[in-house]
Amino acid sequence: MNLLFDLDGTLTDPREGILASLRHALAQLSIDVADDRALENCIGPPLRDALAGLLPDPAQIEPAVRHYRERFDGIGWRENRVYDGIAESLALLGSRGHRCFVATSKPTVFADRIIAHFGLGEFFLRVYGSELDGRRGDKTELLAWIRQHEGLAAADTVMIGDRKFDMIGARNHGMRAIGVLWGYGSADELRGAGAATLCERPAELPAALATADTQAGRG
Repeated sequence: MNLLFDLDGTLTDPREGILASLRHALAQLSIDVADDRALENCIGPPLRDALAGLLPDPAQIEPAVRHYRERFDGIGWRENRVYDGIAESLALLGSRGHRCFVATSKPTVFADRIIAHFGLGEFFLRVYGSELDGRRGDKTELLAWIRQHEGLAAADTVMIGDRKFDMIGARNHGMRAIGVLWGYGSADELRGAGAATLCERPAELPAALATADTQAGRG
């Protein structure tokens, strides 16, 4: 089976670096957002879409992206941690013959760096992300790109992520979707967007995927 993993909120917890980089960007534009929850909602969607919900003027989006990336490129990407149990689950899934890819709205240049820095590269055949100009930031568009380049059949592919954007992308391609609850989306958000299964801990992923295999007639 082909497994597409979201990055932020699924493989790693990027909260510290993303929130600090957002505050840096907003401060450069003299905008104050005191509510951490409003900033946490920016973990998941494409950066420009997230900033649009924080900024009063759409003309501020590109300057904010530049300021955000000034800090994120320097230190923000390292202010991150791998969720407990992720490496063990990925190793088990690989031993069972699953083909794993990263599918993230984060620009590939940063996603590659994060995956390598945290020693996760051995588990993935390739990291797929967006372009710095925002292309393929939408999950439906990104999954189309991955399917085209890897020749993935929807019936043999599962998307695994923590936000509705992951579930919607999978649904739009006729893929099954597994929602994870250790990230930044709620059970209601994930189920409402089409998650067939929810996992509370990374250790539950192998069993959930074995069930998906059985339901697909391969068990």
